[in-house]
Amino acid sequence: MALKTISNNNNLNILYEDNHIIIVNKRAGDIVQGDKTGDKPLSDVVKEYLKAKYNKPGNVFLGTVHRLDRPTTGIIVFARTSKALPRLNKLFSEKKAQKTYWALVNNKPPKKEDTLIHWLKKNPRNNKSYAHIKEVSDSKKAVLHYKVLKELDNYLLLEINLETGRHHQIRSQLSSIGCIIKGDLKYGANRSNKDASIHLHARQIQFTHPVSKEDINIMAPLPNDPIWNACLE
Repeated sequence: MALKTISNNNNLNILYEDNHIIIVNKRAGDIVQGDKTGDKPLSDVVKEYLKAKYNKPGNVFLGTVHRLDRPTTGIIVFARTSKALPRLNKLFSEKKAQKTYWALVNNKPPKKEDTLIHWLKKNPRNNKSYAHIKEVSDSKKAVLHYKVLKELDNYLLLEINLETGRHHQIRSQLSSIGCIIKGDLKYGANRSNKDASIHLHARQIQFTHPVSKEDINIMAPLPNDPIWNACLE
């Protein structure tokens, strides 16, 4: 299925920009960094934008601090300077950036609010993580907190905060309790979304600016589709 919603120089959705960092609202078709598909990554699109906006000669510096899965939408933070990059890397590795996600799932979770603890084991062959209740070999501990924000006709809106950042963590852990994210075929959805997205959105981020020390609090608008829109009504 073709991924239709891809960022380019003309439609790049910038949420915040200063001399040291730039924060973008990622579309579902964007890959954050280059991969085997050979598709242009979001990092290159942002570089082109900066080069054109500031009329920069030569190569533009841009550091990728974290990633989101390709079908996922929402907040991505990039470093614009070599001063900011190691500081942002440290901030993220020490879990000092508070990230909040929204997900639309098909089933009601066992509790309205809970903490999920699993051991995730990644299978590189199918690029999928499997959630185990007990530790197994080569698994990594995964912890998330969720709460139900809204009940729609066919889906529930969950707010999720991560304690750990594992491969496909939210998708795998929610699937393991029977809460499949809308459109996520890999983790059990019955059908895909038309644009190959999944309804998982990096909604908000809060952290202390690595250079200015200001409090940064950014919220990413939801993709424009009827079900996401219903979450705001």
